[in-house]
Amino acid sequence: MLIPFGKPRRTTCDGISRRHALRIGASGLIGGLTLPTLFELQAKAPAAKLAKAQACIFIFLEGGPSQLDMWDMKPDAPAEVRGPFKPIRTAVTGTMISEHLPRCAKIANKFTIVRSHSHNDNGHNTGYHYVMTGYKADFPDGNTRLPNNHLYPSIGSIISRELGPRRTLPPYVNMPHMMSAGGAGFYGSEHAPFVIETSPAQADFEVQDLRPLDKISPSRQARRRKLLAEVEKLEGDRAQLGRSKAMSTYYQRARDLLASPEARKAFDIRSEPDTLRQSYGYTDLGQSVLLARRLVEAGCRFVGIDHSGWDHHSTIFPSLEKDMLPHVDRAYSTLLTDLEQRGMLDSTLVVMMGEMGRTPVVNSGAGRDHWSMAQSIQFAGGGVKAGQVIGATDKKASAPTTDPISVEDVLRTVFQQMGVDTTKTYYTPLGRPVPIVDGGRIIPGLV
Repeated sequence: MLIPFGKPRRTTCDGISRRHALRIGASGLIGGLTLPTLFELQAKAPAAKLAKAQACIFIFLEGGPSQLDMWDMKPDAPAEVRGPFKPIRTAVTGTMISEHLPRCAKIANKFTIVRSHSHNDNGHNTGYHYVMTGYKADFPDGNTRLPNNHLYPSIGSIISRELGPRRTLPPYVNMPHMMSAGGAGFYGSEHAPFVIETSPAQADFEVQDLRPLDKISPSRQARRRKLLAEVEKLEGDRAQLGRSKAMSTYYQRARDLLASPEARKAFDIRSEPDTLRQSYGYTDLGQSVLLARRLVEAGCRFVGIDHSGWDHHSTIFPSLEKDMLPHVDRAYSTLLTDLEQRGMLDSTLVVMMGEMGRTPVVNSGAGRDHWSMAQSIQFAGGGVKAGQVIGATDKKASAPTTDPISVEDVLRTVFQQMGVDTTKTYYTPLGRPVPIVDGGRIIPGLV
């Protein structure tokens, strides 16, 4: 189908810090989704197709999580390959994962590990771009733009465009900051993410876009609405036609959202029981994952979570053991259990991955370097056949020994489960055709 196009964080080894993205949010500086545009999008959105998954939580472990030390351990390999961690049994007979993921081991029957994901982009920024868009970057690694996908739309933007909002909340959200390749590309700002600018783990967490305007009293706001009505009256019939009438409606609905109990409730993570918040972990990742569950429950289509700190070129094992793996173990296992207990797991697709894996051999700095040729991805919910291991790698986890799973395979599978028609092709403003997915197939045996 051909469709013409209409009008504080850690750094990776490239030295790029994205802390400034926390201050940008969903403003026009990044072409973000404004509330009036949200409602315009909602009005134009087609009815969502029947699909296994009504929403997707996409957990991105930025920097490159080590397959060898987490999901694809090689206990019989030499010490410089296998590292110091030991494998443990899981709830799935014959499947073993890292000893530092004990909670995940107990619920391994709720998710599937794909061990044979492989591609050839070994850069952080360019690999991130590839994974999120399905297209190779047109810039060198180290690009500092946010978002960096100025042409190709991200997976969340595609879902926003194809499915539209389910309710009053934005269809596409990023947290706890803008995802590097999470932009809308040539789709335009109406399909950009609603960016939550601060970590939900902060004691004073608040979504600024739902905060009443400072120093503007209700009476002053009423005068503004009255003035707008008078201007529209002067415009006469023109104000009741086409975009003028539509935008008047959208602005009114935007004002309504600011006072919407549904929206405020969805973002009010402090209303969760403290015991549940502790189960997720009082960390950036844990509380972001919990908030993602709340947003999906309230109607969001796609929530992208960027969790940085996985670029371990030195001293990888202490960092994984004491910090990174416990956070993932707690957050991921609690999310799947929580979704299942709420009857949401079957309708919520959960994907956890990074832009690459790590090198098979530990380097001289006791770390592992970039390695895109082999990575493990976790899939759960949304029609996924759980309790499996799909694919295998060689004795060093350096390359698949089974049919490799590509970036395009991953995207096509996610889109199918979400009910997106992947046969569509959109045209850029310059007339260049861009298929929603260029190639790929449904991951064999996953769904």
